Amino acid sequence: MTSSNPLVSIIMAAKDEALYIEQCLDSIVNQTYQNWELIAIDDHSSDATPEILESYAQKDKRIKVFHSERRQLIPTLKHGYQFVQGDLINRMDADDYMPLDKIETLVNEWLKYGKGHIIAGGTEHFVNEGQVGGGFLRYEKWLNNVAKNDLYLEQIYKECVIPSHCWIIHKEDFDAVGGFQPEDYPEDYDLCFRYYKHGLKIHGIDKILHYWRDHQVRISRTWDSYKDNRYYELKLRYFYQIDRDFSRPLVLWGAGRNGKDMAKLLLTKENDLHWVCDNHNKIGKDVYGITMQHFDYILSLKNPQIMIVVAAPDGQSEIQKILQTWSKEPIQDYWFFS
Repeated sequence: MTSSNPLVSIIMAAKDEALYIEQCLDSIVNQTYQNWELIAIDDHSSDATPEILESYAQKDKRIKVFHSERRQLIPTLKHGYQFVQGDLINRMDADDYMPLDKIETLVNEWLKYGKGHIIAGGTEHFVNEGQVGGGFLRYEKWLNNVAKNDLYLEQIYKECVIPSHCWIIHKEDFDAVGGFQPEDYPEDYDLCFRYYKHGLKIHGIDKILHYWRDHQVRISRTWDSYKDNRYYELKLRYFYQIDRDFSRPLVLWGAGRNGKDMAKLLLTKENDLHWVCDNHNKIGKDVYGITMQHFDYILSLKNPQIMIVVAAPDGQSEIQKILQTWSKEPIQDYWFFS
């Protein structure tokens, strides 16, 4: 049975973060919640990162430093995970920092629910110089709305609904979903889908619990794995594992670039794909052997599943209104994939 003051294992991979890591470590050391351990794993840094970690570990025995045998993020996290001692698991990024009550807030909320539940919070981007990129600000606003309104399952196919650093979970639940075992990127999005697949309940807190640094060399900007951030192949893999019901017809809504790219993937899985849009220049035309239909065509189908790949927020709002007038329900009848 978990105590009322559980040990929290904070797992942090670090590579060449000497410019930022002291701010990160200070924010952990000064947490209002004191019963934590930091599993800090250096990933073959070429700067002073290992020395900084060791200096903090000498001053605070709760900080434990390890050195990854393999390179890159997931192998580094896997290396450190074998040393955790805590009941609860949290992940941290070495170039970010925590509000001082982050761990206390997450633990107190988790204690209300217990095993089988994940607690997640809001994020705020920042930069040392200049301005945060518009794309990150839009993602931040969307993430915080997801947390505020507990829209995790409704929005999971749009983007990663839980940032890698802003959750807490019991170790037994983390192990049950595979932890850091699959070496698939983006690792935080894959993990969200595994939470969903295993039926874990996600509870959001309407509070900023992580400060997320935007800089030019963050891996979401530089790694090939993150360049096409629509992640359609990852999304489809889990959609077909979790939500696809082959007894129901499948409809793809959207005829732009997103629609064409998604259709190519779907045609490798579907024998009878239906495709709709509101673009009168495309309605009635054959695209990849499918006749494009007006979206009203959905009403002629019996209990369809609807995948929406329209990216424009205004367009999404209009589509949701239409679906609501047709008594269609999110998660049950339709999903936004963009």
